[in-house]
Amino acid sequence: MKEREQLARTLKPHWVWAIALGSAIGWGAFVQPSVWIGDAGPLGAIIGFGIGALLMMVIAVSYGFLIEKFPVSGGEFAYAFLGFNRNHAYVAGWFLVLGYMCIVALNASALALMIKYIFPAVAEQGFMYSLAGWDVYFVEAIIASIALILFAYMNIRGATVSGKLQFIFVICMIVGVLILGVGVLLNSSTSFENLQPVFNPELTAWSSIILIVAIAPWAFVGFDNIPQAAEEFNFSPKKGFILIIFSLICAGLVYIIMITATALYMPWQELVSSQPQWGTGDAMSGLFGNIGILILAIALSMGVFTGLNGFFVSSSRLLFAMGRAQIIPSVFGKLHSKYKTPYAGIIFTCVVCLISPWFGREVLTWIVDMSSVGVTIAYIYACVVAFKLFKWSNESLAINQDKNLPIVAAPVKKSFSMAGALVGFVFLGLLLMPSSPAFMGTPSLIALLIWITLGIVFYLIKGPEFRKIPSDRLEYLILGRETDKNVKKSG
Repeated sequence: MKEREQLARTLKPHWVWAIALGSAIGWGAFVQPSVWIGDAGPLGAIIGFGIGALLMMVIAVSYGFLIEKFPVSGGEFAYAFLGFNRNHAYVAGWFLVLGYMCIVALNASALALMIKYIFPAVAEQGFMYSLAGWDVYFVEAIIASIALILFAYMNIRGATVSGKLQFIFVICMIVGVLILGVGVLLNSSTSFENLQPVFNPELTAWSSIILIVAIAPWAFVGFDNIPQAAEEFNFSPKKGFILIIFSLICAGLVYIIMITATALYMPWQELVSSQPQWGTGDAMSGLFGNIGILILAIALSMGVFTGLNGFFVSSSRLLFAMGRAQIIPSVFGKLHSKYKTPYAGIIFTCVVCLISPWFGREVLTWIVDMSSVGVTIAYIYACVVAFKLFKWSNESLAINQDKNLPIVAAPVKKSFSMAGALVGFVFLGLLLMPSSPAFMGTPSLIALLIWITLGIVFYLIKGPEFRKIPSDRLEYLILGRETDKNVKKSG
């Protein structure tokens, strides 16, 4: 039997931080502030993102431990196998693949949206049709498609190339955000009175905040790209937790700065009632003219580029791990002969996402809303597995020693992992309960049911073959553990 393919250790700490932060920010911080302000009010949105970042940090405790002990590609896919079994690993992997690829597609469409706003005469050419109220133009779809192909090519060329560029993109994005934030505060035409009323008057303050907190799994998804890249660290996996926390702090601040900068421009109820195509763009244009739009466009472009690049990395590594485990076709578990990258996963992600620009942005947002459920399920798996490995005291350390698991007595961390799992279930309830202010909507729920059905069908086809793989062999393929049994089988 063939040996287990393994990725080269080429990623530096600041590249990994940039992958996490750039993936968490993406396009949303620059395109959605007026939407969030309209839903929750300025203070509701700010508090919501602050709480969301803190809750993600609670979840991050579990990720930090698992990255340190199991620095392998696959992230939650590998953790679900570790803590439960191969069936749970499949469920976690299936939902994550969807979530990652959806975000790649949405970032590409955000780039086209930006060009459509700045150069409407260029993007709005070749009208084809309308879907769910969104006009689809040929040139707009081509712009998104070109971006997808370019970033796929860049990722095939190697992790070093994508890691360096990711760091450059993130620094440019942060500089742009700081310039806009400081500029808005110093501008004589802005006023904190424009923040009144600070919450959505149609909702209670609590409902306004919860509405934003519920999208935290989507808004901060990206920090979990760190475990996807853990196999490629050229540094100690112990640093993974610090990198996650730092990326979450920076992401939360970027969201808050852009929300504040948008809301200070004019009375926010007037801004959102005018139904602007791009509220933040209107605000920066009104305050600073063309230079404001230029800086915002650069920051947005960097955010889109980092989102595209970061989720190409994570989706391809997840597909690589699943292919290496033989749960999906084995070609996904192979590396490029020259660049040593998981080229099949990169190409597959690109091809699937190339379909999305032709459906229009509104339909795509339904799918992305649904993918928040999948990401949340992955968070829950990671926290529950960590909870199982942490123990309240030394007296219980004898449990599961036959599996050679890194069980440690860490009551505080065990409490955090339990809290993280509960947070995950709360997020899931907020998204799925029709009575919740953050219910994802009927179209998204239908899309979720379709994806679950496809997953069941695929597993019925592939499952029998997957279940025949000996447990020791599967442990070697997923976690890289060599035992006397699986070494003999792999030889």
